[in-house]
Amino acid sequence: MLKWLWLSLLVLILDQASKLAVDASMQLFESIPLLPGFNLTYVHNTGAAFSFLAQAGGWQRWLFAGLAVVMSGIIAVWLLRLQKHETLMAAALSLVLGGAIGNLIDRVAYGYVIDFLDVYYQDWHWPAFNIADSAICIGVGLMLLESFGLGRKAA
Repeated sequence: MLKWLWLSLLVLILDQASKLAVDASMQLFESIPLLPGFNLTYVHNTGAAFSFLAQAGGWQRWLFAGLAVVMSGIIAVWLLRLQKHETLMAAALSLVLGGAIGNLIDRVAYGYVIDFLDVYYQDWHWPAFNIADSAICIGVGLMLLESFGLGRKAA
């Protein structure tokens, strides 16, 4: 099912292009309101999801990079071993793989991940995220749906 790697590549290109555009056109912590409840807000995340371990002192950069390399390898092998009829799982794994590699590139190149999508309600803000994070979440969601039988043909 390596034919699904185009989706990983698409996620990777959109993710890196958007991060480069934000970095080139915005100042760190600058926020641009786009819609009620949605801003572009440029931040650096040195941690993992929800800034987990962001204040750990630097060692987490290489831990998370190493985990991303290992998980990307596992996902690539999993994708390779899928059967032709497992298209939903192939799409899900491709989204997760593209997102993982997108954030891995940031972590290795800069020591942090560029985040800029800011969803909020009144004074409560969801932690900022990016296209790679979105692809990972959508991919995991599709994996969950597949585990409940969505996308499987009836026997």
